[in-house]
Amino acid sequence: MSTSNRYQFFSAVTLDQKTEEQITSFLADCQGFHYFQSPYFFRVSEVSKRLTPLYLIAKDEDEVCGVILLIRQVQSTLPILSFLSSRLIIWGGPVVKDNSPEILEGLLRYYLTHHPIAIYTQIRNLTDTEPYKNSFIRAGFQYEEHLNILVNLIHSEEDLWKDVVTKRRNQIRRAEKEGCTVQQQVALPTLRTCYAILQEVYRRTKIPLPDFSHFESLWALSNERAGLRIFTVSWEGQIIGCMLCLAYGDWLFDYYAGAFSNYYKKFPNDLLPWAVFKWAKQNGFTRFDFGGAGKPGVPYGVRDYKQQFGGELVGYGRYERMHYPRLFRMIKKGYRIWQRYSE
Repeated sequence: MSTSNRYQFFSAVTLDQKTEEQITSFLADCQGFHYFQSPYFFRVSEVSKRLTPLYLIAKDEDEVCGVILLIRQVQSTLPILSFLSSRLIIWGGPVVKDNSPEILEGLLRYYLTHHPIAIYTQIRNLTDTEPYKNSFIRAGFQYEEHLNILVNLIHSEEDLWKDVVTKRRNQIRRAEKEGCTVQQQVALPTLRTCYAILQEVYRRTKIPLPDFSHFESLWALSNERAGLRIFTVSWEGQIIGCMLCLAYGDWLFDYYAGAFSNYYKKFPNDLLPWAVFKWAKQNGFTRFDFGGAGKPGVPYGVRDYKQQFGGELVGYGRYERMHYPRLFRMIKKGYRIWQRYSE
């Protein structure tokens, strides 16, 4: 524990009931999508292979007034490879009361001396942090531009449909004429099928995919208030595509999605987003976060695809802090070589 004027700072590798309730209550009073900073995601990461959570908590007397949920992620559990593949990810954090610069800087100072060992830390912003950019820079972070796409579900269904480009509207109609249907799913066997789809997609794109235990944990620890929402596209009784979303408050977040390449001509990747928009709107969600859209000025097919469904392109960016800069550069170069030459 450390103190800074009126605030106290703690770290927690486990959660007792009181602390969990305090954090949940605190986040409920803060605007925005905070699933990745919530005890829900802490519990998921506790039981997911290759993920280890750590809370950094600020308190004002006995009340939680700020949190950072750090997730240590590795690609291998073997001793040396575990370190070489390690990184710390902070999604949508820190979250602080009334956007207080004092609490934010106190949490960042505490992070500097209490973060787990890893090659680097990456903060993936889900809101605009421009007013606090200098606080992150003083803590040794570098800012990197990165885009997201947000869809405002408060708009009428008619207006949302108008925002979808003509080509995508036509392909949505074609998917429906082909007999493709979208359903929300709740069964574990369906999640296994979805994971098989994601495995094909991520093998093709040569990007690491979390172990199935992560998705199984999301499924097991979800409830009516928050957690995993599974959507699938089926054709002739077979699941051919999926979108895995995370719900929290009135936000729905696009987490992972894909389709079997053999069925691309059935247009599952066109039908799914539109069907999920409609489902989310009908179920009281006001925002859909379409996820990452790459760097501005750099060609990125995923961004081009997502923008055809409407929404607002926002530049919230990311922060990175290298704990072992030379090692990081070597590993990054090796990864690019692997991507280029692996089959």
